[in-house]
Amino acid sequence: MEAIVSRIPVRAYPKGSVLLEEGEISSSCYFVLKGCVRQYALLNGIEKTTAFFTEKQAVVSVMSYAAQVPANHYWSCTEDCILIVGDLSQEQDMYRDFPKLQSITRALMEQDYGKTQETLAAFMTSTPEERYLDLLQTRPDLLQRVPQHQMASYLGVTPESLSRIRKRIATRR
Repeated sequence: MEAIVSRIPVRAYPKGSVLLEEGEISSSCYFVLKGCVRQYALLNGIEKTTAFFTEKQAVVSVMSYAAQVPANHYWSCTEDCILIVGDLSQEQDMYRDFPKLQSITRALMEQDYGKTQETLAAFMTSTPEERYLDLLQTRPDLLQRVPQHQMASYLGVTPESLSRIRKRIATRR
């Protein structure tokens, strides 16, 4: 464990740092120790937020990183971040030196992929209000950490619609 930890770089990134731009081939993957990273795409010049990564979450563009194809999204730090940073050659070296690490990594990725599938299915079959209520249950800290316009984009609504949703929910409580 100590040998692995000593080989993994930990870096600090200030708020606003761009970790990946659309069209770049991802050469790094990250694990959030502290902070929040937003994933978004530009559609007709408008930012559409597709994910937020916070403490204890991996930030990996699997297609871009593993297949070495251009990314179709951006990653930006919405807060000051402390991230573990990995790269493909380092990863291969560590798998060679620590064979069990590959099976552990695979199990974690499978678990993460399963959660992502469930989240996506729930997102596609729910209303914006249901999505917001789910966030209140599962990631309430995110609502305090992310600007309202980014949260609205993530939920698939305008900031004005998000305000109405919040107001409706507040009057019910």
